Amino acid sequence: MKVVNLKQAILQAWKERWSDYQWAINIKNNFPKGATWDYLNLAEAIMEQAMIGPSPNPLILSYLKYAISSQMVSYSSVLLAISKFDDFSRELCIKSLLEIMDMFSHRLSCYGKAEECIGLCRALLGIVVWLLTGCAWYCERLRELGPSASTEASLRACQERLRDLVNSTKNRALVHIARLEDQASWTNVEQALLKVTEGLSSLTNQTLRGKLEECISLVKSIPTMLSEQSDPLHHSSFPSVHAFIMLEGTMNLTGETQPLRIPAPLFVLEIWKACFTGLIESPEGTEELKWTAFTFLKIPQVLLRLKKYPQGEKVQQDFMDDVNIAFEGEDREYAPRLKTAENANIQPNPGLILRAEPTVTNILKTVDADHSKSPEGLLGVLGHMLSGKSLDLLLAAAAATGKLKSFARKFIKLNEFPKHISGEGSKSASVRALLFDISFLMLCHVVQTYGSEVILSDPSPSGETPFFETWLQTCMPEEGKTLNPDHPCFRPESGKVESLVALLNNATEMKLVQMKWHEICLSTPAAILEVLNAWENGVLSVEAVQKITDNIKGKVCSMAICAVAWLVAHVRMLGLDEREKPQTMIRQLMTPLYAENTLQVVIMSSILEHMCADVFQQTGLALRPPIEGQEPIPYRNLLPAKEPIHEALRKQFRSILWKGWVDSHALHLFESLLHTGGVFWFTNNLVK
Repeated sequence: MKVVNLKQAILQAWKERWSDYQWAINIKNNFPKGATWDYLNLAEAIMEQAMIGPSPNPLILSYLKYAISSQMVSYSSVLLAISKFDDFSRELCIKSLLEIMDMFSHRLSCYGKAEECIGLCRALLGIVVWLLTGCAWYCERLRELGPSASTEASLRACQERLRDLVNSTKNRALVHIARLEDQASWTNVEQALLKVTEGLSSLTNQTLRGKLEECISLVKSIPTMLSEQSDPLHHSSFPSVHAFIMLEGTMNLTGETQPLRIPAPLFVLEIWKACFTGLIESPEGTEELKWTAFTFLKIPQVLLRLKKYPQGEKVQQDFMDDVNIAFEGEDREYAPRLKTAENANIQPNPGLILRAEPTVTNILKTVDADHSKSPEGLLGVLGHMLSGKSLDLLLAAAAATGKLKSFARKFIKLNEFPKHISGEGSKSASVRALLFDISFLMLCHVVQTYGSEVILSDPSPSGETPFFETWLQTCMPEEGKTLNPDHPCFRPESGKVESLVALLNNATEMKLVQMKWHEICLSTPAAILEVLNAWENGVLSVEAVQKITDNIKGKVCSMAICAVAWLVAHVRMLGLDEREKPQTMIRQLMTPLYAENTLQVVIMSSILEHMCADVFQQTGLALRPPIEGQEPIPYRNLLPAKEPIHEALRKQFRSILWKGWVDSHALHLFESLLHTGGVFWFTNNLVK
């Protein structure tokens, strides 16, 4: 297609006063498919027609702006078209061209073939020449005609765009690539620089002159970019090793123990530095215990394997010697430090973690035993595990020693045990309810702390999918997981739902004898939906709903968890103005019935807070008052509320480069950014 026809199409659009999107639709319909608009010189054709008069044609310029925004034309073709306009006396036209540059100059990029990327480099070099030429022209005009506010404003506009372009190391590197591709093209830059330098003497505005000299200096530095070496801000012998260890300790405690090919003492030192950094800056609580287990249980296993790992014909030296040599020669100037002296006294005791490892083995043996005749014995073991921080301590030890999957599998088996009901009295029914409830709570806690893959990565050995695995896959909210509140799993037999609703609505407390808890948990979401519909339609009062939610959490915490799991999935599908009553039900279910908090209630509250935090964060509402003895969720709400995510990524990455190591906070922030922006956005912006 000839360019003359393209010009005719642009003129026809102008004569008929087409809007920008009408023009885009018509031009795409009337021109052949396959040929790119850059090949047809669309940007240049539009610009020629827009710049015919003394001032730019705003309608035709709007076509170019639309083409840029919709990526019909590449940035390089627009820059080339701008650089061909050489009448700097038409200040309104120059102003419009600079405004068009502002649309994309801060995000110059190219996703095409290699030659298209080189084309962007050449176009960038051409626009640098054009801006320098403009600066020289306005300097000369000031020398000839004397001070002029409009001329000085045009000079300042060109200087500011030039500064924005060459102030970026990436842009200077692209210009340098163009220079290496075509050495002769740099002659144009040198000639333009010479003219600008000569015109500086005519500037009476010293501030503007200083800024222009700064731009000249940046442009002149481009040929020497490859020879410049910048010193690292902080000393770090092997930052990649440090980053790898921090990533393993923060995100992959449950992974297999793999030998690291690190023979030298300094590499061993980096491992310990990363571990101690993780210990020092981890929040008190579960994260701290995980780092303690990683440092004192998992890393020694890695070092033992590493000690035995052959390096060609030479076997590595004793690691104790390596560590001694490394620590004796270490420069501690940039080492991470405890914030206060008091913090040194609250670091976790490694002895607790080391003693927890054999305890995990003993618990696994205890759970494996046959308890069908006297299941009461298990309650003592489970009660001990729930006391204080024992559960997190044992889970961290199990994760660091590769026993967490086995641990979870045993408790899934324990959760299945209460399904089998024979003639039972009230005492055995109470024991059965507690076994189901505690094992359910433990499994939920494992999933939220270490991820669902701990349970789902290995299929059930029995062949039949256990209740908890089914519930986890279809009903439990997790980060990055979308649940359908209308899924068939939330719609069991109507008779069971009606019976449960009647039981919750009328009984002062639930009867435990012959109760099938897995069926109750699967029926709870449908019962909650019935209650919610009745409340929204005015059939039930707030007091009646409160009575039902009290009944739900009165005997077993697992019912409350199943109810809240469905409510969270339901709330995510609602508009902000429809969320009040479902969120009120969530708060009711989270509020303890009694003043004192049992161990089960504390763990349940932690599980529910993890489930609901994101939903309540969207509306800025508080989930509940703080519960005594329960720690806040670490690494929550890391993303700044009023800051673009690309800015958060840029700041955090700069902070890492400045410090010389990656900390846990940075890794969790990167994870949040990855979930928010997606894989393509994250990797693309990280490379930039």
